Amino acid sequence: MAVVGIDLGATKLAGALFDAQGRILYRCRTQRNTRTDRAVGRLIRQQVADLLKQAGTREVEAIGICVPGIAHAKTGRVWAPNIPGWEDYPLRDEIISALGQSGLPVVVDNDRAAYILGETWRGAARRCRDAIFLAVGTGIGAGILVQGEVLRGAHGIAGAIGWMALDHPFVADYVPCGCFEHHASGAGLARQAQELFTDNNHRRRFRGKRRFTAQDIFSAAARGDRVAQKCVGQAIEYWGMAVANLVSLFNPEKIIFGGGVFGPATRFLPRIRREAGKWAQPIAMRRVRIVASQLGGDAGLYGAGFLALRARRNSR
Repeated sequence: MAVVGIDLGATKLAGALFDAQGRILYRCRTQRNTRTDRAVGRLIRQQVADLLKQAGTREVEAIGICVPGIAHAKTGRVWAPNIPGWEDYPLRDEIISALGQSGLPVVVDNDRAAYILGETWRGAARRCRDAIFLAVGTGIGAGILVQGEVLRGAHGIAGAIGWMALDHPFVADYVPCGCFEHHASGAGLARQAQELFTDNNHRRRFRGKRRFTAQDIFSAAARGDRVAQKCVGQAIEYWGMAVANLVSLFNPEKIIFGGGVFGPATRFLPRIRREAGKWAQPIAMRRVRIVASQLGGDAGLYGAGFLALRARRNSR
């Protein structure tokens, strides 16, 4: 027996075959590059077909897919703002159609839910009933587990904390992605640094780079660059305020930092905790653990595998 997990990210598409115990039997990865609209759908279909082929004599019993954005549980349609043409994309129907008469269950969910489910299944949230995965990458989102269930909200949008209001006054730059994400996502951190480095003639330190990444900023800060240190310090303030709000609202056992920025920013977790402690409900703050993801970049992939296993059980 095996199930297929597919994790569609902002820049890549990862897939894996899982056995019933959550072990990865085979995995693959490809870049999404500039693909949009139905080209992304074709890429997913091709990866599913490859994974089904790699299963060999094992029977594949379900497919789980996680996407960046909103996945509507009843229809399997997707809104993904970083994929042009995916304002209401019929992803589940497209995959089911490609499978023909196989009858395989196909479940589509958002990446926020997949992150916390993956960590609950195989990572840092095992044995937790109340935990939050705070994903900081190109964007920012949170998978929120309450009493063992993913919090989804009335329309499946719960956890879109990139829109958390952490500064004032409101500015037009917040419209596309929200205040928190504008300031403290990987893209936001690079954007803030770009502006400061331009103003302070720092380009010569980056060998003429026109675009900076969050890793560039962390490296420069570690070398003692004061402008980079200012950027990192501002991001830590935003991450700390967000943690404080989540702790005070949900009283979780753990907050798990993951996404492309953590990694490299994991070393800032003690500073984030100190910042959060200034703002949060004090008893809840003392009791929460703030940790790094144990699954790293595979959190969404494991979450997709878990979705498939759960769909397999529910279909019986």
